[in-house]
Amino acid sequence: MRIATWNVNSVKARQARLLGWLRDHRPDVLCLQEIKTIDDAYPGDEVRGEGYDSAVFGQKAYNGVALVSPHPILGVRRGMGDDDPQARLIGGTVKGVAVYSAYFPNGRTVGSESYAYKLAWMGRLLEVLETRHDPGDPLVLAGDFNVAPDDQDAENPGRWAASVLCHADARQALERIRAWGFVDVVRKHNPQGGLYSWWDYRRLAFPRNDGLRIDHVFATMPMAETSTAAWVDRDQRKGRKTDIPSDHAPVVVDFGV
Repeated sequence: MRIATWNVNSVKARQARLLGWLRDHRPDVLCLQEIKTIDDAYPGDEVRGEGYDSAVFGQKAYNGVALVSPHPILGVRRGMGDDDPQARLIGGTVKGVAVYSAYFPNGRTVGSESYAYKLAWMGRLLEVLETRHDPGDPLVLAGDFNVAPDDQDAENPGRWAASVLCHADARQALERIRAWGFVDVVRKHNPQGGLYSWWDYRRLAFPRNDGLRIDHVFATMPMAETSTAAWVDRDQRKGRKTDIPSDHAPVVVDFGV
């Protein structure tokens, strides 16, 4: 079972890349973030043309998440069951595995209201997991978590240490989620670090590999122990004059289930 996550930074702008990626890699589940469109404007027909259905939780111009699969997506849940208007979490069951696509808040600057919202959102997500699931369930939480777990997840950790992506509070909040019962399966297969999923559009960050690993696939032990490979598709971050990439690359994990 191949499960991937990709912050596409606008599904309309990245539609051709998305369709091509589905053809080339044939994931069983693709978790999308920042689709930046309402449900009715999502390119569902085009995705179906590649043999995939979608469960979508969209939002005009901002946020938005989706699950894409060639298999039935059952028991779809949008959001956390509260009145938060931001479309950041969608879950469903595919081939007996519960899968969530999550777009964690960025937080903007440490100490801001946005940063407080980020930490609170992460705490609420943990409560959702505790309420809905057990660590013994086959479960995958994937997406743009907007946190680099430790210094080996940043090419220049000193420059990012005080940022919302690497601050100790954000890292601790993410570790509480992981410790609930998850394995960071990308780290499992790449313990040496230096593997990144996001590069700023500025300062020639991608050619210099000045990146961060902020897109993750967390799996409970029943799934993690079957994982066979995890990798980042850097080719999708390479720019073309007529086909600008997202600033994130897809993260892919293969499971033996």
